[in-house]
Amino acid sequence: MGRKVTLAACTLNQWALDFEGNLKRILQSINLARAHGATYRLGPELEIPGYGCNDHFLESDTLLHSFQVLSVLLKSPVAKDIICDVGMPIMHRNVRYNCRVIFLNGKILLIRPKMTLANDANYREGRWFTKWNKPKQTEEYFLPRMIAEITGQDTVPFGDGVISTLDTCVGSEICEELFSVDGPHISMALDGVEIITNASGSHHQLRKLNTRVDYVTDATTKAGGIYIYANMRGCDGERVYYDGCSMIAVNGHVVAQGAQFSLQEVEVVTATIDLEEVRSHRGSTPTFGSSATAYTKSYPRIKVDFALSHGDDISIPSADPIEVQYHSPEEEISLGPACWLWDYLRRSGQAGFFLPLSGGIDSSSTACIVSSMCHLVCLAVKNGDQQVLEDCRRIINDK
Repeated sequence: MGRKVTLAACTLNQWALDFEGNLKRILQSINLARAHGATYRLGPELEIPGYGCNDHFLESDTLLHSFQVLSVLLKSPVAKDIICDVGMPIMHRNVRYNCRVIFLNGKILLIRPKMTLANDANYREGRWFTKWNKPKQTEEYFLPRMIAEITGQDTVPFGDGVISTLDTCVGSEICEELFSVDGPHISMALDGVEIITNASGSHHQLRKLNTRVDYVTDATTKAGGIYIYANMRGCDGERVYYDGCSMIAVNGHVVAQGAQFSLQEVEVVTATIDLEEVRSHRGSTPTFGSSATAYTKSYPRIKVDFALSHGDDISIPSADPIEVQYHSPEEEISLGPACWLWDYLRRSGQAGFFLPLSGGIDSSSTACIVSSMCHLVCLAVKNGDQQVLEDCRRIINDK
């Protein structure tokens, strides 16, 4: 019947400027997505260099090494027959953008730059990047020679376009665009885009997950559609902690959710969804049709001779709505800082923390958070996480 698609949202614990390690984790996530039958793999924001590179984004080496990682991904057999959506910085006409690079079988389909930058609270994206100010427009991007030699392409589309496969249409948002007043997900839906992706680098803040879930579900409640949200995890050198919890939603209901606080470096959330659910939802909403026909300017469509759906999908069950898992505020206060402490410890090369105890509320609370970190480490080792065990042995110098 060819209507069911399996999609993957990947949560990665990337390190700023750890290009080799980041590549390893990206390849692992693609491999896991393929093992689950996914035909579209979405990773978090700026996953190739890491989100927290700060002023290193201004260095040409960061762009160069990002392209070197991309070249390996383009050539890798792991990325065969699955559309891969990865994040990296790219300079176009001497302007630096925060981009998604979408490719399939060694060919780049589209480079999609971020259109709304995060410039409040902990974020200063405007210091390093420029937002794309040309909605529903694409331009020619001349590929670096190292990439052109692999893809056989001199230029690729760069800008606000969508991917049109043989069976559906996919559009991209990047992090802040979901939270903005005029986010593009509604205009994409009205233009026939059925799958909307969002690659994010969203840090943990008390009860912030509730807001994310509300926005993700609201994005597809009125206009229908499938929403894939992939978020970063870990402390990549910043003072903040990215808390993961990638998810997939359909027509206003979450059907798959990842862990919010975890020491796992690579987590892949997948869901199989019937495209007919989207079409039925939109077809039964009278205001959708009248609003859609009023749109006069369509998104540039990049056509690709590839189907996301399975050839014989009768026996494949579709994902059902799930109850979203939220932590209590007390659990968030315990788990968020504990995860940050573990990441800071294993990346700093130190042997542990020095914890002065005065008996007051500050030192007592800190001791509780350190205890929470230790419990998380022991639980991860008990559950067979070899990376956590390896890090733990290295930190305490005891094999």
